[in-house]
Amino acid sequence: MADAADFRETEASPARRRVRRTATLLATVLVLVGLVPRPLSETAHADTATRLSADADAGTVSVAIDSLTPAAPREDDTVTLSGSVTNTGEAAVTDARVDLRLGGRLDTTSGIDQVARNDDTLGDPTGDPVDDEYAVGFRELSPGVTEKFQLSVPVAELGLGKDGVYQLAVSVSGQTTARSWEHVVGVRRTFLPWQPEESATLTRTTFLWPLISTAHMAAETGSDEYQTPVFLDDDLAKDLSPGGRLHQMVALGSGLDVTWVIDPDLLASVAAMAGGYEVRDQDGETVPGTHQDVAKRWLVDLQKAVSGDEVVALPYADPDVASLAHNGKDATGSLGQFEAATEVAANTVEPILHVTPTTDFAWPMEGALDSSIVRVATSAGADKVIARSDSLREDSDLPYTPSAARPVGGGTTAVVADARQSTAFEGDLSRASAATLAVQRFLAQSLAVTLQTNQQRSVVVAPQRMPSGSQAHAMAEALNVLQGGTWSRPQGLTEAAAAKPDPAASTRIPAASSYPAELREGELPEAAFAQIAATQAKLDDFKVILSAPYRVVTPFGLAMNREMSTSWRGGEGQAATFRDEVVDYLDGLAQQVRLIDKSETKLSGRSATIPVTVQNNLVQGVDHLVLRLTSTNPTRLEIGGEAFQEQPVSVSGGHSKSVKFDTSANANGRATVIAQLYTPDGEEYGPPVTFDVKVTEITATVMLVIGGGVLLLVLAGFRMYTQRKRATSQDTPEAAPDTTPGTAQDPSVPGNREAAVERPAGLTGESRPDDPEHPSDRPPDTTPESTGPSGTGERVER
Repeated sequence: MADAADFRETEASPARRRVRRTATLLATVLVLVGLVPRPLSETAHADTATRLSADADAGTVSVAIDSLTPAAPREDDTVTLSGSVTNTGEAAVTDARVDLRLGGRLDTTSGIDQVARNDDTLGDPTGDPVDDEYAVGFRELSPGVTEKFQLSVPVAELGLGKDGVYQLAVSVSGQTTARSWEHVVGVRRTFLPWQPEESATLTRTTFLWPLISTAHMAAETGSDEYQTPVFLDDDLAKDLSPGGRLHQMVALGSGLDVTWVIDPDLLASVAAMAGGYEVRDQDGETVPGTHQDVAKRWLVDLQKAVSGDEVVALPYADPDVASLAHNGKDATGSLGQFEAATEVAANTVEPILHVTPTTDFAWPMEGALDSSIVRVATSAGADKVIARSDSLREDSDLPYTPSAARPVGGGTTAVVADARQSTAFEGDLSRASAATLAVQRFLAQSLAVTLQTNQQRSVVVAPQRMPSGSQAHAMAEALNVLQGGTWSRPQGLTEAAAAKPDPAASTRIPAASSYPAELREGELPEAAFAQIAATQAKLDDFKVILSAPYRVVTPFGLAMNREMSTSWRGGEGQAATFRDEVVDYLDGLAQQVRLIDKSETKLSGRSATIPVTVQNNLVQGVDHLVLRLTSTNPTRLEIGGEAFQEQPVSVSGGHSKSVKFDTSANANGRATVIAQLYTPDGEEYGPPVTFDVKVTEITATVMLVIGGGVLLLVLAGFRMYTQRKRATSQDTPEAAPDTTPGTAQDPSVPGNREAAVERPAGLTGESRPDDPEHPSDRPPDTTPESTGPSGTGERVER
């Protein structure tokens, strides 16, 4: 800074300023009298500027304006610009001087755009330098070296005229080896809004402050009965923590008069986190979350921030209206999903924030419209669509920006945001210089719109859906200036939509062919909506069997809303992965209710009972299922007298139940049987279980033969029994046998000894010749006749 002080002492003295002014006056006089040539024409001047910018060392110094205060000065203020200059060339710049230059007044918003696009090109360096007294000098700017500067000039020294937007530039001049005279080697332009007194017709400005995020919650819940929510990752905790994007959005917005535009899914996710949650790790396993306190603090801060402000609740998970209109309206149930997302919005926001939100606004991506988008946006009950002026363009060349509200037919109002102001904070604003330029450009556009006409108008600003932290800081800085300024006052979105429409404003909805191609490329494809429809069909089949269907319907319904979210723009791969995970989890739950596999069953009788087991591994019970057992060969095996039989099934959570079916066999052999579960409407539930039944039943003819043989055996036994009984009753007592030696009963006789030994045990008398079971033990009778015990002389055949 010593170099700068020396420069001001030697170069910026009052005497030098007088010399310069005298020289300027003399040159003007000479031009008038024709003693010197007139200045170059505008065309010639432009050609000269082009040649200068093509020089080797032209534009070799980069200028950054890191701050400009006050952003919209008053008469007694001092404008201060701080920043840096960096020599990006290969040669040193000597006797460098940093000047503040004031350019002309910009009358149009398009003129502001043109200056913003060429804010660092050399050409005309924007007006003459302000008095040398306020310049900063450097003896040398070496290649690659950055030097800081600060320029402070009283507003009175700027010579500002009527109200309007003025060009303001910081230029660097010096000498180089290639050009050994003073010339401009770097410049940076910005804007200075100038309206020191309050306008008689203040513009009503609505600024949307979006609280929207990506999908964080999975359809999956914990296995406990409390259904602990499972998060895809812990990134939401980072955004909610101090310094995080969502933390900054709430902190910055709390001091502003804005309309909060909130995605209910974000609030529901934070509330779920505050109550305890689980997070998937890199291995796909779930671990307990640890940021409940962060979520609780954020919710408390948000409740305070929105107090007194208007809150607009978007449909749940911020569905992509344009994608739905272009690719999904023909998919079964897609419009129903959108309607459900709208209905659940208010019920989600009010209990968390304790405010009643407005739910009749739809916000297509970047406010781009066509007729199909309007139809879909209003199909769920929203009668207002947030559009943007670069989509709903004016038919005629209006010299001013009309009010935002436009009736577009069918009771629908398009609330058209100003495109220039809405896009002012896009891009990388992490550098202070970029943020400062964005703030000044926004304020310049706002004042320019106000000065277009003496009529009061309502202007809406709809920035990007998910501003970064640096973008949010720039937005807040600009709003603080605007809301404390002299040409604008804040109002809510509902009030802007209800304002009297300008009859000269366009109300024609653009054709589908005019929809931006770059936006169409990022839309969800038809396949995405087809998959969502298929998931809904599976959910419908699953929920009818549950005793507590809300435990499944609610989380999966919200997950399918997330599948349609606008936040998937530019991330179709992640969107597809999320949809697949939802389907896989639903299939996994449905498979927890299933039939247990059976091996071959043997049927050894004419009839038998076959059990089929239904297993329920869910936490809740299942009901309304029907189990059907079908015989593929009913001529061999019947189920309940028919080809199939059905029975209702109810199984408690975590249990199994066996269902028994009566069967009857008509023939031997193997019969295939199919067990299948059905929902009440007749749809198959889960895969079937197929098993064989081997029939070993005996036929009727064989049964008759066996029965006859058994009967004969019984009759034979009965006859033997009766004969023995009769023989016992006919026996009479006899004298003891004569064992006199030499007689027939003498055991010593060889022929008699053997007969006495082989007599069956237990007989006390000699067997009678007429007993069929006990033949005579006597030697064969050789006499011609033999008399029986009865003395009749009858012979008994044995």
